[in-house]
Amino acid sequence: MAHEDDAQQTVPSTPGMRTDGDGVGHRRPLRERHVEETVEVAVSVRTAYNQWTQFKTFPRFSTVVRGVEQIRPTMTVWTIGYGPLRHRFAVEIVEQDPDAYLAWRGLEQTPSHQGEVEFRPTESGGTAITVRMLLKPQGAARILTRSSRAARLTARLVRGELMNFKHFIEGLGQEGGAWRGTIRNGRVQHDHPEPPRSRVAQWPVG
Repeated sequence: MAHEDDAQQTVPSTPGMRTDGDGVGHRRPLRERHVEETVEVAVSVRTAYNQWTQFKTFPRFSTVVRGVEQIRPTMTVWTIGYGPLRHRFAVEIVEQDPDAYLAWRGLEQTPSHQGEVEFRPTESGGTAITVRMLLKPQGAARILTRSSRAARLTARLVRGELMNFKHFIEGLGQEGGAWRGTIRNGRVQHDHPEPPRSRVAQWPVG
């Protein structure tokens, strides 16, 4: 089901902070949005999440994504466009929880945007995938983005891409790869951080 609202409306189901099973609160950056779209796919949460995070495969099902370069775990460069038109921009992943949540922000100057995607299990054993996006353009483009027509067009595009992903992953039946890392505030979290290194040669640590 689609929901289109003005950018100033708060999303009740998207609090500013969320608490994981470890009891630790983590920032959820997207408190408002222009569009929100959800689709259910007939694969498990783990499969849906693993395939979604294989960003380089997006051109295989997307109608607008022409290429994705993985610069590092928290940074990708996307090329989108229709026909001969192309737009290339960098995206930073700011939050990522395996099988649950991913949030990003565009690093281009105009327009700027934020987004998030959530993965939730359904009673049938499938996955509900929800994408929220907030466009934050500069200058005159801001007026167009606030209009209901722009929101509807963006929602239609997001919905179409979600449906394309649904057909893609259900056709595969299993993921083509996986990256199971966790990201907090744009940094990869390591389960076993290295001990501090002594600045004195051969000086024991610990």
